[in-house]
Amino acid sequence: MITPPDERRTLAQKLIARASGRASVRVGEIVTCKVDLAMFHDSSGPRRLKPMLEELGASIWDKSRVVLVMDHYVPERDEDSRRIVRIAREWAREQDLPHVYDSQGICHVVVPQGGHILPGMFCVGGDSHSPTGGAFGAYMFGIGSTEMLGVVVTGEIWLRVPDTLRMHWSGTLSEGVTAKDMMLHMLGRFGMNGGAYQAVEFCGPAVRALGMQERMTLSNMSAELGAQAGLIAPDDVTAEWLAATGAKVPDLSGWHTDEGAACTRYDFDAGALSPMVAAPHSPANSRPVDDYRGVPVHVAYVGACTGAKLDDLRAAASVLRGHRVAPGVRLIVAPASLRDQDAARDEGVLQVLMDAGAELFPTSCGACSGYGSPMGDDVTVISTTARNFKGRMGSPTAQVYLGSPYTVAASALRGVISDPREVLA
Repeated sequence: MITPPDERRTLAQKLIARASGRASVRVGEIVTCKVDLAMFHDSSGPRRLKPMLEELGASIWDKSRVVLVMDHYVPERDEDSRRIVRIAREWAREQDLPHVYDSQGICHVVVPQGGHILPGMFCVGGDSHSPTGGAFGAYMFGIGSTEMLGVVVTGEIWLRVPDTLRMHWSGTLSEGVTAKDMMLHMLGRFGMNGGAYQAVEFCGPAVRALGMQERMTLSNMSAELGAQAGLIAPDDVTAEWLAATGAKVPDLSGWHTDEGAACTRYDFDAGALSPMVAAPHSPANSRPVDDYRGVPVHVAYVGACTGAKLDDLRAAASVLRGHRVAPGVRLIVAPASLRDQDAARDEGVLQVLMDAGAELFPTSCGACSGYGSPMGDDVTVISTTARNFKGRMGSPTAQVYLGSPYTVAASALRGVISDPREVLA
């Protein structure tokens, strides 16, 4: 059966229509959606929501649909962080929340690993990188504390139905080239406002070839493109990953953009893509690694939700296996979750990194958000994190470059920004 042109819809429209209880929605309409899941963390959650709820005399609309993650201020290092985490823990107990992850890893990783995000869902998160949920075919985006208060009380939120910008990737990625490179390339082309707070959808054979953790990196960093959501149509890869978490996999057949649906399409060739590096102080200041070849580095950081998942740790280890980092370079590894850290230990990946000279840091947001052991003055850092804004990782005089785990590891090995393909060859 051929779908008439006026009934063809994008994935974003289908997800929003379901959440708003309508058969279909059109771009530009304002609709009210029912929220399937609200996620927040120790920084964005209880310390802000608790007093507002008490002032209103309101309660949580559905505790089973709330997930709280302690990831920003753990492990506690000072009185301020102890106060923030204490509020979160006490509130979780008072509310008897059923889904709490305390010091288990970064929310954008542990929530999907817990099987909480499923294709077809409509979710919000109290963090700008909440579009990560789009990797699973869910419409998920970040909101502020005031909006979260409304969601927590009513279970609803309104939005304007966005346009869809389809990023179609043909071809095959070369060895040593990753989803992080794809995103840095798109950021270099479109800039940090290129997404115009619309729905970005990643598609094409190169996207379908990615594992779930690589897809999560793409969706996560759609926030850097200025998009509201970063969607990927669910498929067998999604189903297999969800099944491994113990989640009940829903019917995936309808969650895709119809052929011929109205949207804006951009084309990319994955086979022509080189490793990319973003120079200080913007992820959009991105160019092929050759343009920064030879820049000396003092710190190499393998961490954060976009750069320290199990696949990222494996990538870094593949470069560093049997080698030591260059003299004078500090290699820091902060796995994105305890689950990934344990798997990396079981596989021997963690030992490879330690043998190369890595310091193992806690599984939390850590230096990515400038917490814990931020970078000092006048150091040059190459990092797997999502952002390199001035001062984000500590001192405003630190120069932070972004790259894939392959590129960060190769740069640690040589002491200068390097093309990982030369090391892997």
